[in-house]
Amino acid sequence: MYFSKRLLLSALCSALFMQQGTIQAAEYADVLETPALMSQIAIKGGLNGVTSAGSRLVAVGLRGHILYSDDAGKTWLQAKVPLSSDLTAVHFPTPSEGWAVGHDGVVLHTSDAGATWTKQLDGTQTGKIMLEYYTRLAATDPANEQFATLVADAQRMADEGADKPFMSVWFADNQNGYIVGAFGMAFQTKDGGASWTPINEKVDNPQALHLNAITGFGTDGVIAVSEQGSVLQLDPASGNFAHIKTPYDGTYFGVLATKNNLIIYGLRGMAFRSNDGGTSWNRIVTPVKQTFTAATVDDAGQVFLFTQPGHVLKSTDGGVTFEPVPQASLSPVSGAVAAGDKALVLVGPRGVRVFPVE
Repeated sequence: MYFSKRLLLSALCSALFMQQGTIQAAEYADVLETPALMSQIAIKGGLNGVTSAGSRLVAVGLRGHILYSDDAGKTWLQAKVPLSSDLTAVHFPTPSEGWAVGHDGVVLHTSDAGATWTKQLDGTQTGKIMLEYYTRLAATDPANEQFATLVADAQRMADEGADKPFMSVWFADNQNGYIVGAFGMAFQTKDGGASWTPINEKVDNPQALHLNAITGFGTDGVIAVSEQGSVLQLDPASGNFAHIKTPYDGTYFGVLATKNNLIIYGLRGMAFRSNDGGTSWNRIVTPVKQTFTAATVDDAGQVFLFTQPGHVLKSTDGGVTFEPVPQASLSPVSGAVAAGDKALVLVGPRGVRVFPVE
């Protein structure tokens, strides 16, 4: 079995949903072929990620629900989505072009700022794509043990079908992007998702650890975080992701790129900061020990970290130190985005909330 922050939050979201009423038996419906149900209470359902698309905010979550807001999170509309798989992450490189990923190997694309979505990829295709690709690659070098292993892994994925999630997505522009997920799945596109190419052979991840998050930084930097203290950074010249050393050997769930720093965070309140592009890392001492599940930076440059139970920590010095933000009660946080410099929009198992900040 595999463990990740977003899978754990998805499970919690589902449990809360089932407590809301009696679940009646129904005929089986393939979530990959069943459009997301339009619901007036989707805003209160489980959501796993939120981001900005220009001035618009877009959130994704359980059962294929995608919501968007044009007034800093005060009101929301539900997008049209062609499937009902649980979604884990969303990213917009431009105000109109965006991608969302999730369970069942799903990749969705929008060109109208998140109002309507189309499917680009799902788990019935990923294993086949990987098998075809690595079979061709292995034929060019039959003695290469890595290629032989990747063929075997791809065959297993093809046989098992659409049961593995993508956990994160990041695009440099509307053509070039990456998706990563469970068991080390990693794909790249150079044509806006019209085609996807496996890049597992380019990722220094021999144990096929789960890739939990990926983001860009600086001019051409790309960084991904994983389990067992694994952080992987792109070498733009070779296209390979090399392992870089960090002071922690546990699971990282996310990475935040600010103007001058990288912040990685994960289990047991562990967080580290780098001001040299990932070459060295310094421990961020925080007042909590709970797992960090989200992070964001606002227009004023304040950095925020969020725990799974719902603690909000704020830094006014670029992420060097953090202090708790007082709040009346806690609510789990799985995603966060700044809505200007005076408010945050937080999402989690209980839906959306707007969180004012000074």
